[in-house]
Formats: sequence, C-alpha cells, structure tokens
Amino acid sequence: MLGSNLLGKIGSFQEHSTIGLTRTDLDLRDPKALGQILTREKPDLLIHAAAKVGGIQANIKSPFEFLASNLSMDTNVIQSCISAGIENVLYLGSSCMYPKDYRQPLVETDILAAPLEPTNEGYAIAKIAGSKLCDYASSSFGLNYRTIIPSNLYGPGDNFNPGSSHLLASVIRKVHEAKVTGASEIEVWGPGTARREFTYVEDLASWVATSVGEVANLPGILNLGIGMDYSVDDFYLAAMEAIEFEVQLVHDLSKPEGMKAKLMDSSKARNNNGWDPQTDLVAGLQKTYKWFLESQDKDARL
Repeated sequence: MLGSNLLGKIGSFQEHSTIGLTRTDLDLRDPKALGQILTREKPDLLIHAAAKVGGIQANIKSPFEFLASNLSMDTNVIQSCISAGIENVLYLGSSCMYPKDYRQPLVETDILAAPLEPTNEGYAIAKIAGSKLCDYASSSFGLNYRTIIPSNLYGPGDNFNPGSSHLLASVIRKVHEAKVTGASEIEVWGPGTARREFTYVEDLASWVATSVGEVANLPGILNLGIGMDYSVDDFYLAAMEAIEFEVQLVHDLSKPEGMKAKLMDSSKARNNNGWDPQTDLVAGLQKTYKWFLESQDKDARL
C-alpha cells in the first residue's frame, strides 16, 4: 500500500527519477543481491517501506516470524546502504514502537520508556532495532539515516486478507460482507473502546514526495499522524456511513484488543516540517472502499 503510493506521488515530480522494488523483484534478506542493486543504481535516497506486517491476529500467531523477518530485512538494508555509500535513508517505523498504555499523546522520546504491548512485541522490537541502526549509522558515519513514524495507515492498496489485515481494512471488509449478505450483525474483538489513530496513505505519500530533498534536515525520529484518534466502534460507524449500510455490532470480550490507545504527538512535524494531512476519516474510507470494489471487480475478471 505505502510503497505503491510513494512511487506514484514521488514519480509525479519531473525532477525525480524513481526505482521501485517489490518482494517479487528482490528478497531483502539476501544481502548479496541487495548490494548489487544498490551499487549499480547508487540512489540519492533510499526509502525503506518494506516490512512483514499484519493485524493483531497475525502478530499473536507468529511473533518469531515477525521479529526474525523484520530484523533480517532491516539489518541487510541498512548495512547494504552503508556499504554502497548511500548517504540518505528514510526508514519507516511504526506506532507499535511506543510503550503499552503510556501517556497520551506519545512523543518521540517515549520510545523504550516502558514495556511494549505483548500482542505485537516481536514486530515492535524489530522496528525499534531498525530505527536504532539508522541512528547509529548517522552518528558513526556522518550519514543522513532518518526514521519517520506514521500512525496506522489506510487507503488504496491496503491488504484486505481476513487473516493478516489491519483494523480499518478489516472493518471495511466486514461491513461490505454484511451488506452483500444482508447480515444483521458483525463480531468485534474486545469491547470496541480501544482507540487508534489512522492517517490516509496518500496524505503521507504526498508529504514524503515533497520532503525527499530535505531528509538531512529531519530529526532522527519524527511522528506523522493526524493528531486525532477514534474508538474501534467509531471506525465501524464511520465505515457504515461510507459504505451506506448499518448493522449491529456484537462484541466478543474474550478476544484481545491490543493497546488501549496510542495517539501520537505530531506537533514537531506540523511546526517544523510541513506536515498537514487533510483527508477526514469518512472521505478517506469512501475512497478506500471505492478502490476495494474496483480491485474485487478486477480479480473477478481475472
């Protein structure tokens, strides 16, 4: 989702030439193959948006894989960039890096201030390690390796797989399926009171596209969120409005809900780095749902 949107936004600037590598082009756990590409292309900036990601269900099921795969990818990417002489790297962190049930909103210095949320600890540890590698590369070798921490993202290109999707993609899919089948209720994990901050992916991609020449001027870690969170139930209600279908929510209190809240303080980015996301929740959900329907139609034709 993020990578495709980044390529589209950055590529729309005539002064930029982009090269996009997907998992079908390259295994980032293979340092030899990665090093050959970086040495050949020698980019002015590498944006590392690749990761093994998933929702709470996937994280609980496979913590070893989330930790090991992301550690391997991040270490290889950062070490290969150093070896190839790449001066600028923008590393995508995650709000999972922040402590469980800590103060709200979360500021950049809160990382490692308290224990992590157990349901996504493996992924969080890997992202913290990747960010630290960027810090150490910058201080040790005079490089511009920076970490940006977006809030949760949603939008065109999202993953709607029931076993691995994040919250909003799952919400959209479940409301859509209820509409198609005429279901009278939807099951929600937990009491629906946990709060999350979601940013429309095109807002983030637009900011990155206008900031690629300013990476050296960014702080080591920078939060990028909309500055507002909603409860899980609020997201379902917003999706019902966007999809134009109302259904009753039934809460399964035996299921985990993860962190109670993880709203980020993005004032540094707003005040100093031109961060100003504009897409409101319902409008963003409408655009995302439109993309979802079009992708379903495309898959059906194939």
